[in-house]
Amino acid sequence: MDAPGIDDVDGNAGALDPQLDAKLRRLESEIRRHHRLVVAFSGGVDSALLAAVAHRTLGPDNALAVTAVSPSLAGAEADECQALAVEWGLRWEGVETAEMERAAYRRNDTDRCYHCKAELMDVVAPIAAREGATVALGVNVDDLGDHRPGQQAAVEAGAVFPFVAAGLTKADVRSASQSLGLRTWDKPAMACLASRIPYGTEVSVELLGRVERAEAALRALGLRQVRVRHYDDTARIEVDIDELDAVLAARSDVVVAVRAAGYRYVTLDLEGFRSGNLNS
Repeated sequence: MDAPGIDDVDGNAGALDPQLDAKLRRLESEIRRHHRLVVAFSGGVDSALLAAVAHRTLGPDNALAVTAVSPSLAGAEADECQALAVEWGLRWEGVETAEMERAAYRRNDTDRCYHCKAELMDVVAPIAAREGATVALGVNVDDLGDHRPGQQAAVEAGAVFPFVAAGLTKADVRSASQSLGLRTWDKPAMACLASRIPYGTEVSVELLGRVERAEAALRALGLRQVRVRHYDDTARIEVDIDELDAVLAARSDVVVAVRAAGYRYVTLDLEGFRSGNLNS
């Protein structure tokens, strides 16, 4: 059964701010312009909205959500993609990507995301060709100002960014998702597990698994926005500022949980969560 709003955007759009309403109309027009879309669907706030609106605008025959499954995607997130697809009635496929087989990706230089996105496009391109479709990513206007070399790889491979064309910001995406009844509207910001590993430290399946286990354990303690930054045998935990007290109150449980994931030392970043802070 579709979530409220996916097949009834018009019925909810009246509650939107007029500027956001206009942006959503532009988004629908941009989606229609491509006729058929394959949406790269990670289950995050951005890709969820894009998949939902593409489904509503084009219909399931012309909109396909594709999730790239690899060690860099937490298993819980892959499961969530499939659950959302069932819940919202999306046409969905999970496909395996092999970025770990690319030496340039494992090397983890500042262009790591380029090689990850190039792998994604190599895997998704045949699906798009089969569908007679264009590949679309949930890149928003604010993303353009961050260090995201993967965007270049996507553009080089012919992908489009409908949110950018429609002028949607990160805040717009969340507001629109809430107004359209998507439960992902307040989902914590997500990123691939490799983003927890500092540039210059080689990415491995073992390290990705360690980070995944540590973050899953912290979420099980009730924390929402969590990053575990990997520094050899030290884990640096980032949470939202308003959750710092909760971490300290559960200090013993936090230490046990993170050590059980494979870390020797557990530290807390008092500056709190900052998306992409290893880019600097």
